[in-house]
Amino acid sequence: MRAELIDGKKIAESMRAELRPEIEALRAKGVVPGLAVVLVGEDPASQVYVRMKGKACEQLGMHSETIRLAAETTEADLLGVVARLNGDPMIHGMLVQLPLPDHINETRVLHAILPSKDADGFHPENVGKVSIGDPTGFRPATPYGVQQMLVKAGVTTRGAHVVIVGRSNIVGRPMASLLLHKGDGGDATVTVCHSRTRDIGAVTRQADILIVAMGKPEFIRGDMVKPGAAVVDVGVNRVDDPSVEKGYRLVGDVAFAEAAEVASKITPVPGGVGPMTITMLLYNAVQAARQWAT
Repeated sequence: MRAELIDGKKIAESMRAELRPEIEALRAKGVVPGLAVVLVGEDPASQVYVRMKGKACEQLGMHSETIRLAAETTEADLLGVVARLNGDPMIHGMLVQLPLPDHINETRVLHAILPSKDADGFHPENVGKVSIGDPTGFRPATPYGVQQMLVKAGVTTRGAHVVIVGRSNIVGRPMASLLLHKGDGGDATVTVCHSRTRDIGAVTRQADILIVAMGKPEFIRGDMVKPGAAVVDVGVNRVDDPSVEKGYRLVGDVAFAEAAEVASKITPVPGGVGPMTITMLLYNAVQAARQWAT
């Protein structure tokens, strides 16, 4: 068996095209959906990600603002920027790019963002809304993207046993919540594994759908995948590789070549979940503009 590739880039492009008519309708009413991104420091991966977000906004005719701050920026100054964006009528959605420097309290900053502008879906108010299925809440972009990727790829979640490896507030926990909702992309039976799970392989081999977000390069091997399962790899890890010009290569949390011989469908790294994350962030920003204009 050789798994079918789930092309996140292709699905993301299709979903962005579906979003364009709503953006044009809002613009016709004088509302230009605006997204602001605040980047503190010079983390290379974050810089690339932020550039891609800005480019995607411009391509769809959205207003985009990127605020770049030095790594030495104080927490008070960052909170001041957040307060300014909270009061800016041109900004409907905003996010502070993670991770933040160690001297800044991440929780305090995320909680300072107005829930109505919380495009990342990390504010407790939105976490609660998503948990109970309130459609006005903002779903975190990565799990939201995984959910929509499964739907668009024809992977049935209803009645399926989904195993999530990783329990972070950014991916694992909200992913479980979305999969438990009723309707498309939900109605699943969900198991969450983490660093204290005994014999993870015994659990992952039960999964009809395996979603991996743990930050360990190629941790999930082929013998940990149930034959015919759908595998979604959220991880992005840089590993040294002197055989390539850059000196490194990107791999996921799943040993792709091995898993692809067992699974029915699988996402690549890169080109899988990443493009979907950016797309769903745009969806959240448009949702924020729609709710603001209502």
